[in-house]
Amino acid sequence: MNEIIPELKKDIIAIGRVLWEKELATGLNGNISARVDEKHIVLTATKTCLGLLQENEILLTDLEGQVIGEGQVSTERLLHTEIYKNFPDAQAVIHTHTTYTNAYFLENDSLEPRIFESKFYLGEVEAVPQVTPSVTDAGPVVAALKKNNIVVLKNHGVVAMGKDLFDCFLLIQCLEDAVKIDVISRLYQKTHGGKSHAVSSPKTVKSKNVSTKKYKLFSTEQIDEIVKIVNDDSKMQELGRQTAMNMDLAVKLDETGDVFSFRFENGRIVNVGREDGVEFVISAPETIWRAVFNREIDPFVATTQKKMNLHGDFGKISKWYAPCSRIFELWTKVPVE
Repeated sequence: MNEIIPELKKDIIAIGRVLWEKELATGLNGNISARVDEKHIVLTATKTCLGLLQENEILLTDLEGQVIGEGQVSTERLLHTEIYKNFPDAQAVIHTHTTYTNAYFLENDSLEPRIFESKFYLGEVEAVPQVTPSVTDAGPVVAALKKNNIVVLKNHGVVAMGKDLFDCFLLIQCLEDAVKIDVISRLYQKTHGGKSHAVSSPKTVKSKNVSTKKYKLFSTEQIDEIVKIVNDDSKMQELGRQTAMNMDLAVKLDETGDVFSFRFENGRIVNVGREDGVEFVISAPETIWRAVFNREIDPFVATTQKKMNLHGDFGKISKWYAPCSRIFELWTKVPVE
């Protein structure tokens, strides 16, 4: 354990400086942590400046928030420790009080970005209520993080979790930029008389024809229904023809290794197999697949946030973004048990 701590502290100091330089942290606000092992994390101390961190200001604690050694840990220790307890794969957590994001969410409850890169990395970002200066009930935050690796604490700030500190930084920076773009676009609309948008970000329109029947996850019956719905959808067929969507795509369940592969010709599924050695494979644990089919997580966002793994050339598959988005939308018509 002792061998990894100095490196984690150096990483925290470096990311703190980047957050400061990018004006994503100011004054004495914000806190950063990284996982040491199953029972310990390192977390910044209280009343520290993230842009000027020293190694002795990063403290070793257990997952109950008890400091091992000397020092007073951040007042947000409950927020950090509860995230690590509930997400065994989380290796890093960053919490900051970003200016534009905080301002936006004073007036809005969610943000659904319109720029492609932000859509991929963020999806719809929601705010959870925050009524105390520090988090005293991490339950709503944990629930929101099951859908998205970044969540806003209303009247307070943002928290992001990831496989490493840079993952967290990218999410926080991406959200701040998405908010700026949204605000600037509204100013242009007002100045030039463009088409206005509602102040609150629009919710994703859910498909009206969702089956009332629920299918066993990764069952032959579920796959047969997916094929039928995709091949019967006129919009999917048109998008497939327009983009010449000819590829092999497989879906894989991590726990069992079950795989179903689909051969697409101009957007139509012409064959279903059980091979995972195809050009594109999307794999994920059972909890994530259930969330996808039950309309709780956007698959593109889950992939970029590493909740799901895409094996294949993301740049190549992006040319089929429109039909793939339609496929993911159609998936939600096949809810699972």
